[in-house]
Amino acid sequence: MVDPFTLEIIKNGLVVASEEMFYAFGRTAKSPVIYEVLDYAVGIADAKGRGLVSQAPGVPGFSGVLDFTIREVLDKWKNEIKPEDVIATNIPYSGGTHLNDVALIMPIFYKDILVGFIANKGHWSEIGGMHFGSWTSDATEIFQEGLQLPSVKLYMEGKPNRDIIDIIIANSRMPEATLGDMEAQIASMRVALKRIDNLIKRYGVENVMEAMEMLIKDGEKLSKLRLKSLPKGIFEAEDYIDDDGISDNPVYVRVKVTITDDEFIADFTGSSNQVKGPINSPLPATVSAVREVFMAITDPHAMPNAGFFSPLKIIAPEGSIFNPKKPAPTSTYWESMSYATDLIWKALAPYIPEKLSAGHFLSILATILGGYNEETNEPFAIVEPQPGGWGACSDSDGESVLVASGDGETYIASAEVYERKMPILIERIELNTEDGPGHGKYRGGLGVIKDYVILSKEAYFTVSIGRSKFPPWGVNGGYNGPPNYCIIYKKNEKPKIVRKVASIKLEYGDKISLHSAGGGGWGDPLDRDPVKVLDDIKNEYITVDIARKIYGVVIQDDGKINIEETLKLRKELKGKRHNTHGT
Repeated sequence: MVDPFTLEIIKNGLVVASEEMFYAFGRTAKSPVIYEVLDYAVGIADAKGRGLVSQAPGVPGFSGVLDFTIREVLDKWKNEIKPEDVIATNIPYSGGTHLNDVALIMPIFYKDILVGFIANKGHWSEIGGMHFGSWTSDATEIFQEGLQLPSVKLYMEGKPNRDIIDIIIANSRMPEATLGDMEAQIASMRVALKRIDNLIKRYGVENVMEAMEMLIKDGEKLSKLRLKSLPKGIFEAEDYIDDDGISDNPVYVRVKVTITDDEFIADFTGSSNQVKGPINSPLPATVSAVREVFMAITDPHAMPNAGFFSPLKIIAPEGSIFNPKKPAPTSTYWESMSYATDLIWKALAPYIPEKLSAGHFLSILATILGGYNEETNEPFAIVEPQPGGWGACSDSDGESVLVASGDGETYIASAEVYERKMPILIERIELNTEDGPGHGKYRGGLGVIKDYVILSKEAYFTVSIGRSKFPPWGVNGGYNGPPNYCIIYKKNEKPKIVRKVASIKLEYGDKISLHSAGGGGWGDPLDRDPVKVLDDIKNEYITVDIARKIYGVVIQDDGKINIEETLKLRKELKGKRHNTHGT
């Protein structure tokens, strides 16, 4: 066995191989959803398929799916896996999220020894289905959502499998972009493979495999150490998802969290059965959701590997919203997946205030806007999340205009990138002061308003918005945030407020206005420092009227705080609220 110092070098070399793969994919991909938004994740796993050894920063929502995909490949191909094979899979129930998210798996061999696997999962902008962009808010079965790739060999011993590639191209409305992203994925994986080959040549295959084992053991030790610092007991929360995209009926969800010195159990038993619409969260996505919040409350800077997640136990009955069965649609799975994170967050926030904020806007307001560019005679597509407001903390205001919890390291593409390449005008991007934050002793952060104007003869718009009926939650007397929503402006029609639409046709000059919510507040607004209230007025986050009615702060005509009137008004409002709420 190699000495501990050399072993540490090998371990870091494996981590760096993941990171280099991550950046290589982002720099060579064809679609903005990859190179601008960074909607992908990569990692390296051991040969046994137990789980990840290392994963580069990316979409937290993929932190629980890469190891599922590798086990799926091992189950199907067993001893038929060969050097330089590339296997593609996007089946949601066994290893995925929705069909757009295609995972490519490449084995790592040294001579005839299987050393491990390289995984790269990225969002392909178009993979067929009944609407442009493939994912949609109105699917009722998976067959409407696009092409299914059930662990098929894309490359066989380094040679392209033309039959499979031709099927992919034939089923995509944007074959050039799809093929470009696929080839960029493979190229980035070869970068990681080269780095690992160099490690093996320099230090020996046994030592590289030992380093993989040690990374997992290190993760487990750290996780169990951090687990001991959490409050012990049973914590519960419940909520409602707005609807499933097909009916208007709210969808009930709940969780029971049990924390011991050795285990962190998230039990979603009692949540709704799988629904007709496409918001169902496959089990791997639900596992990812739990892993997200587990890292947030234990060690956000830890390596997300199999060892670190070993104390987790996730219970989600098969056939439920958090573990659907085929042919349940999963196009907009994040609408439920994000609730799996948020339920645990909601249950624990009052007990770990130093780690967790009040509720944030949660829904990623996922947007597809695409069509054909008359100038280039080529299709175009925007596929992106939107930012919003995060909840207040127990000692500070919430952050404004950040992506939702499940998006993590993803970015919001610049307006200039879209306007340069596509017939779209980004007319407005500004803080959403129209709807404001959730008020409190500490207020929530602000969301965003983003307006797209169509500059082509026709385009098609799809959006899925949650937390519209049931807005971000406040803590300890803090107010809930406002809702997320979208307004569609079409010629000769009244503006229409929507939560979910699928491939609606737009014409030149039509406009879409997305409004993301502010986060929930923490603590009674009447306890907020009047100076902070005045600062919010000056920054135009709130009005003088809101300052008076909600915060009990009286602003004089000269723009200064009237301390005497403020104390009097706050005492009066506290009495009224006490009588109203009984608190």
